[in-house]
Amino acid sequence: MNISDKIKYIGVDDTTIDLFESQYAVPEGVSYNSYVILDDKTAIMDTVDKRGMKDWENNLLNTLDGKNADYVIVQHMEPDHAGSLARLIELFPEITVVGNAKTFVMINQFFENINIKNSLTVKEGDTLNLGSHTLTFVMAPMVHWPEVMVTYESSEKVLFSADGFGKFGALSLTENADWACEARRYYFNIVGKYGAPVQTLLKKASALDIKTICPLHGPVLSDNLGYYLDLYNTWSSYQPESKGVFIAYASIHGNTAYAAEQFAEMLRNKGVENVVITDLSRCDIAEAVEDAFRYDRMVLAAASYDAGVFPIMQDFLHHLQAKAFQNRTVGLIENGSWAPTAAKTMRNILETMKNITIVEPVVTIKSVLKETDIPALEQLADAIK
Repeated sequence: MNISDKIKYIGVDDTTIDLFESQYAVPEGVSYNSYVILDDKTAIMDTVDKRGMKDWENNLLNTLDGKNADYVIVQHMEPDHAGSLARLIELFPEITVVGNAKTFVMINQFFENINIKNSLTVKEGDTLNLGSHTLTFVMAPMVHWPEVMVTYESSEKVLFSADGFGKFGALSLTENADWACEARRYYFNIVGKYGAPVQTLLKKASALDIKTICPLHGPVLSDNLGYYLDLYNTWSSYQPESKGVFIAYASIHGNTAYAAEQFAEMLRNKGVENVVITDLSRCDIAEAVEDAFRYDRMVLAAASYDAGVFPIMQDFLHHLQAKAFQNRTVGLIENGSWAPTAAKTMRNILETMKNITIVEPVVTIKSVLKETDIPALEQLADAIK
């Protein structure tokens, strides 16, 4: 892939990985993106995970075609991007490693005996001239590690955006796939906690004339950049992307599931256009987190369990808590055969989050949904629709 005559893609696809970061299912794999700028001086923009190191090395050497590698820009030290750094230095011992002060601390943590002969420590606004290309370094701490920076190339107006604007999916398998779906799941589960730093980076980016965004995962973005920037602004400000009700249920024997399904149908009958329902015991929790952030309303239906709530619901709420879930309206449905405790437990967790409105009534079901429970469900549906 060529970004331009002088900027080349040398990344690799990983189609055999099952779990990204050992927790996120990636049935269509993931790409590890790396780029080379060919000029009077050559600059490599990040390396790749060691899983793809051999193919990346071949791509790099074929693209350089005998030229020297003068600089490597280390924007992010996470192993899926810096995993081949030591190998690069073996290939080009005189290469200058470019990073900020925090970058070099982490390099020595990950690579105990690395032999860096030449290094350049940069800070906000510093520039590096390669010839006809000039790189400007923009610090982006906590998007999503403290050493992260992004790089703007001014002659071709390219933003190398580190993990920003990344998505799951190998490029070879997702060429025509919708960008937002897997970019949304990627953002909320990996970067989502750090909305304020993302907002800061977006403000910095707004001062730049950007024609192309080159992320470290997923496709290069060059058309309709406003679409991607607007979505990132919505996501990082914790505002809902879509109007709709997301119903997440945790059911032991199927009775809570039935109540949740009946409630979903009730909402549809009342004219709610987007009603999404998921079984937390069987879904990808990362997908559930994505949907919770996507929609403006959420209803949680759960069985009581061990004087608390069914564990998968508690796990889901802790995921939301960890990702700074906020600014949403939430309804609660609990089930309990002798001592319903699910709603109290869910409420206690939700109340640790910012700007969560819990609507009344909280619906309590005893064992199975009965005709006498329908009016309370109707009231909750009217309150949240």
